[in-house]
Amino acid sequence: MTSSLELGPITRALMRNKLGVVLIALQIAFTMTVIVNAIDIIHDRTLKITSPTGMEEDDIFSIRSFGFDSSINAQVLIDEDLDMIRQLPGVVDASRVNAVPASGSGSSSGYAIEPGRRELTVPAAQYSVDEHALNTMGLTLVAGRDFTPEDVRRRTATETRSADQIIVSLALAEEMFPGEGLQAVGRTIYSAEDKPLRIIGIVERLQSPWPNATDWIVERSLMIPDVVIDNSSIYLVRTVPGQRDALMADVEERLAGAGYDRILMNNKSVAQMRTELYRMDTAMARVLYTVIGTLIFITALGIIGLAVFSINKRRKQIGTRRALGATRGGILRYLLVENLLISAAGVLFGAVLTIGFNIFLVRTFDIPRLDWYYAPLGMLVLLLLGQMAALGPAVNASRVAPAQAISPSH
Repeated sequence: MTSSLELGPITRALMRNKLGVVLIALQIAFTMTVIVNAIDIIHDRTLKITSPTGMEEDDIFSIRSFGFDSSINAQVLIDEDLDMIRQLPGVVDASRVNAVPASGSGSSSGYAIEPGRRELTVPAAQYSVDEHALNTMGLTLVAGRDFTPEDVRRRTATETRSADQIIVSLALAEEMFPGEGLQAVGRTIYSAEDKPLRIIGIVERLQSPWPNATDWIVERSLMIPDVVIDNSSIYLVRTVPGQRDALMADVEERLAGAGYDRILMNNKSVAQMRTELYRMDTAMARVLYTVIGTLIFITALGIIGLAVFSINKRRKQIGTRRALGATRGGILRYLLVENLLISAAGVLFGAVLTIGFNIFLVRTFDIPRLDWYYAPLGMLVLLLLGQMAALGPAVNASRVAPAQAISPSH
């Protein structure tokens, strides 16, 4: 039926049911706006949730020791604890650190390539570590060397003398020396106090303790061999694969039985830390998935409902067309083209709403801008959804017999 593909008759038929057509088009536009932006947010959250810290995460845990006996020799206690932990079967290495990547707690500062140039300051996370830290974390050294025992400065909190050599993440090196990150070994940067710090090594990746922070600090980190001796210690422990959980309990039991007055707390694996840190992001993703599924279901029902209502109103007209020679395929094409026009109007308006809503989200909540391909893909998906939803009613309509055109019951 050639005339069934003409847009004129189809458009005039749609105008006879303006309210239903407008409501479905608006529903499609609203659904597209929410779904596309929700998927973009989920994608952004998923990238952060799955972003690697640079460590051998599956085999690492940390435990905090807080001594409350002022007579304790903190240096002796730390040395005894670490010696005991390192000698346990299944332990690869152990280190005393001030913070753990992805833990949500740590310290940061600003660094510049010239002294006194505050406008050149680059913020970065700072890890105070000993010579075992790089091996304990399982970081990949891509340039330079690791710390040696001679590099480590051990001092009390009141002493100002600190280390002057650092290992930096590749991301920080690239930020400080654009295009020359891997050649940054041997160069000097300056702390917020204008103290010179010489780069002796570069690791491929070392995430900050705050992976949910703004992007400019997440991957920028440095390690300084500066150990402050006090009664509070965070021990980071790396185990051979498969023995982490057993050693977590063993280490805590042995530290508790060492005979010192102290409190042991926060005995957690890196996996546990990540789960806790990203709990809200995971919950948000689940809620958004539910919203997406619900909207798709409601939109599909709306399209089906409009198609069924329109077909029932025109059943006699369809029967007449069949009696005049229209084929089943012609009727099917006519109804699908009709639905395609409604869906097209909806997704075109939806594309405008999607971009506008994303601009609002970017300005209000500081989320990344929508990639260019999201809107076209959203339009395509909604068009396919509309056609799939209308296919069933359209097929049923194509089966209307010519006799129904003269049936009194229709």
